[in-house]
Amino acid sequence: MPKYVASTTLESPTWQNTTVLAGDLVPSVQALKDSPGTGILMHGFGPVAKSLAQAGLLDELHLWLNPAFAGVGDAEDLLLSPGLNIGLQHRATRTLSNGVVVVSYAFQAAEWATS
Repeated sequence: MPKYVASTTLESPTWQNTTVLAGDLVPSVQALKDSPGTGILMHGFGPVAKSLAQAGLLDELHLWLNPAFAGVGDAEDLLLSPGLNIGLQHRATRTLSNGVVVVSYAFQAAEWATS
């Protein structure tokens, strides 16, 4: 399975089947989405995912709600970000045996604005 890493510092990955997406991320991911093959899976919702969501390149969001708080992180770790206005449509909710709740949403174009 091919893997892609968004990085401004990594040049020669040692992982098998890995390509570094250097430079402007949005056109690189758009080209991947436009190419034939299976879907793209991304773990996490950090700055890279937020940029792709803002550009309309993410199709689904699966939130894993854990029954614990870690008390670590900063503003970059928050799901909500200024200027990130995206509509979501609920697809599914699943509760795992350990209490984790997985909520799945489809992204929709945000044609509404917040005040």
